[in-house]
Parts: sequence; C-alpha cells; structure tokens
Amino acid sequence: LPLPWQLAAQGLHQSTGAKEKNPQYWRNQAQETLKTALKLQQLNTKVAKNIILFLGDGMGVSTVTAARILKGQLQNMKGEESLLEMDKFPYVALSKTYNTNAQVPDSAGTATAYLCGVKANEGTVGVSAAVTRAQCNTTAGNEVTSILKWAKEAGKSVGIVTTTRVNHATPSAAYAHSANRDWYSDNEMPPEAIQQGCKDIAQQLFDNIPDIEVIMGGGRKYMFPKNTSDVEYQNDDKYRGTRLDGKNLTDVWRDKKPKDKNSRYVWNRSDLLSLNLMEVDFLLGLFEPIDMMYELDRNAQTDPSLTEMVQVAIKILQRNPRGFFLLVEGGRIDHGHHEGKAKQALYEAVEMDNAIGKAGDMTSLEDTLTVVTADHSHVFTFGGYTPRGNPIFGLAPMHSDVDKMPFTSILYGNGPGFKISLTAVCSLSAAHANYQAQAAVPLHQETHGGEDVAIFAKGPMAHLLHGVHEQNYIPHVMAYAACIGQNTDHCSSGAQHSTGGPLPFLSTLTSVLLLKFLF
Repeated sequence: LPLPWQLAAQGLHQSTGAKEKNPQYWRNQAQETLKTALKLQQLNTKVAKNIILFLGDGMGVSTVTAARILKGQLQNMKGEESLLEMDKFPYVALSKTYNTNAQVPDSAGTATAYLCGVKANEGTVGVSAAVTRAQCNTTAGNEVTSILKWAKEAGKSVGIVTTTRVNHATPSAAYAHSANRDWYSDNEMPPEAIQQGCKDIAQQLFDNIPDIEVIMGGGRKYMFPKNTSDVEYQNDDKYRGTRLDGKNLTDVWRDKKPKDKNSRYVWNRSDLLSLNLMEVDFLLGLFEPIDMMYELDRNAQTDPSLTEMVQVAIKILQRNPRGFFLLVEGGRIDHGHHEGKAKQALYEAVEMDNAIGKAGDMTSLEDTLTVVTADHSHVFTFGGYTPRGNPIFGLAPMHSDVDKMPFTSILYGNGPGFKISLTAVCSLSAAHANYQAQAAVPLHQETHGGEDVAIFAKGPMAHLLHGVHEQNYIPHVMAYAACIGQNTDHCSSGAQHSTGGPLPFLSTLTSVLLLKFLF
C-alpha cells in the first residue's frame, strides 16, 4: 500500500490543472515576467528615508527554495510554483561570505561584514581583521562602526529585532566591539579580558549606542545579577542571571533615557501588544532568558512572533520624520539546521518571510530600501528525484539501490542525524518537528556551508545590488541609498532627510541625456 506521503503527492499530482499542460500557459507567464522586467529600466534613484535589513541566519539558497515549497504547501498548493515575499523583490545578487581567516564563515565575522562594511575574522564582532579572537588586548584601535550607528548619527531612529538573544552574533555587530562573540556577559569572559578593559556584549548594548529606540529578542539572563531568578522560569537554574558585576542592565537601560521620554521594558507578549505605541519612545523587549523559542514551539500567550515584533518596531520607528534603520534577524533558522532539525529551520524561514510581507505592507517602495540576505549557508540539501508536490518533509520516491532502505528528500552533509537508524526513516517520523534528518558525516552539530548566499533588494537604489559581491559591500549600498555615513558626496544639502526626488547627480545626468535626445 502507498504511504501517506505518497497518497498526498498523488492527490496533488492529480489536481494539476490542465493549464500547465498547455504550452501557451508558460509562454504567457514568461511574457508577463518580461513586461515586469522591462519596467525595471526606470530606476528608483530617490533617497532612502528608511532602511530595513532582514537577515536570515543560515538561510542559504537551498533553504530559501525549501521554505518556498513549504509555504506553498501550507496554503494547500503544490509549493514549487508559489512565491515567498522575498521572491517578489526585483533585484537579486549573490554575496561571498568567507571571513578573512575562514573559507566557511561564522555569524560574527559575517555580521561585521554586512553591518560594518569590513570583512573580519571568524568569532569577532565590530572589529577589523587586526583583532585575534579571544585576545582582548588586540581590540583597542581596531573597532569599526555599523550602519546602525551611521543612521543614528544622521538623525534617524534605529531598531534591532531578533529571534536569538539580543547579544548574539548578528545583532551584536550593530553596536558592540568584541574579540569574542561568546562574551555575552562578564560571566563568560576570562579575568584577564576584564582586567584589560574589555566589556561584555550585553553591557556594550546599553553603553555604546545608548539611544537605540527599539531592542527586542531574547537574552534576559545576561542582564541580571548572578543567580537572580528569571521572571518567567523562577525555579529553573539554567535561566538564572549570570552577571558577576551585580548590575541589573534593564535598570541601567532605563536610567540612561531622558526623563521626558517614555521608556518601556516588557518581557511577555501581552504587555508588548498592550502598549500605546504612539507614546513609547524607547522599547526594550526581552521575551526569553536565552534565545526565543522556535516558531513551532512558541507559546503564543507569552512570546510574540517575529512578525508581531516587526510590526511594533516599525510603528515606533516610523514616527521619526527623518526615517529609520531596522535590523531584523530570523536567527533560529541557523539553530534548526545546526541541530539537524529541518522542519524547525524551515518554519523559522517561513515566519521571517511573513515578517517581510508585514514590513512591506507598512512601508513604501518610494522611500524604503529593503534588503533580505543571509550571513552564510548550511550543508542542507533536498533531492532524491521527488515528484512535483512531494511534501517537503517527505520521503524520496524510491529506496536506495545500494542498501534498499528508504530515505528522506531532505538530507545534511554532516550533523547529528548520523545516529538515525535507517529502519526508523518513515513518513511519520520524518514529519515530526524535531526529526533530525540523516547526515553523512557524524557530528554533534551540523556545520555551516561555504557557498554564496542570495541578496534580495527593493526600493531606492536597490539596483546597486546586481551581481556577485563581497559581503561587506552591502552596508555601503544601504548607506549610499540613504545618504548617511561616508556616502554623502552625491547628496545635496539636506538630502539626508529628503524623501523624494532622484539623487542630484543622476537627476542632472538624466536631464543632459534628455536634452541630447531632443536636440
């Protein structure tokens, strides 16, 4: 008898419309796509009032494809023909992700590249390649600043939203300078690093750029004195505070704010969603002691979704007439892959895509540059000659011609899935949220991949992301589009705060070409 996944695939196959059997369907589709592509010759050269960077941690191209299929299948489609929100972006490029000392990179060195515009060593954040990992005394004088700081200095509001802890590798490169990405609090630092003057990343979050308007994610335990019980998990020792200096950083954060501003700290979804956002000037939301829960495991009563956090962040940030910069990280895509749990990873990717759609609904293509990319890939793949509409978490349609055993379409090149007994691979087990897909090489944690990742872009100057780029090029494009940082020579006086009209140089060039054409 056919297995359940085979019946589902057969049903999808049988529902294939006659339209796809007609060659004219595909010709018409191509012609419509061509018309859309021709319109891209009319470049959007306006100044970007707002910049939103969506970072899917570990979201390689194979993850994007699999997430597209999953999202379609969740909508009762076959999946392959569906579109993610990021798929609709008109400009796509590739990013070379290597670190200065690593062919296959980590999330810290890459974050320094796409946020600070400088490639760096693996394991370091907000510093140049002159810094050696875990050597505090190599840090001084080698700090580099991020586009978040450039935006803040230009008068824009800024925000960080992540599904990891707010002092994890990706967000920390926006504000911190650390020789070691793992120095979450002073508890994780060696005594000599503290003696040499290095600060933990949680402390730097509130010291280096004290007026970040929105900070949301996990990481409560690193903000409270050692052994302080967590507000949500009071009897769980692993969630107790870690700080050796005795500081309550949520109080430090609040104390640094102007007295005439409304600063709100929240730790659960209900408090977040009950805020009057028109009256909130600064928001700190820490919803878990460490990283936030996977979307599949999320308690919808206590923890907000990434989409909900993004919606709140934009509502606060867009009150600034000068615009905003927002960093949004779908950080647990990476964690799902490391654990070999493809279902967790792909649902995280789908949720980030939902957040991209929400951000698009709340902003305008005319004045908002939106960039979606990844820091690195993973050794994640799917194949096995699966038929159209095959459930993305299902089995390949045949057994191995070597050992005669079944296997899933999704596989990892390495990781914890090597422990799986071949006889245990069936459609029911493979569909479980925490099923660890088979891996070729036995490792306790699956590794990153070294291939290029995609960059999707829309809005002002999005066409500058157009080919194969070094990863550190990305923030320079965003800064150029917004007339911030070092990229202001092409901007007229006051253009940093303009919301309309082409950049002056391009406007002049257009006029010259038009006159030449007319006369």
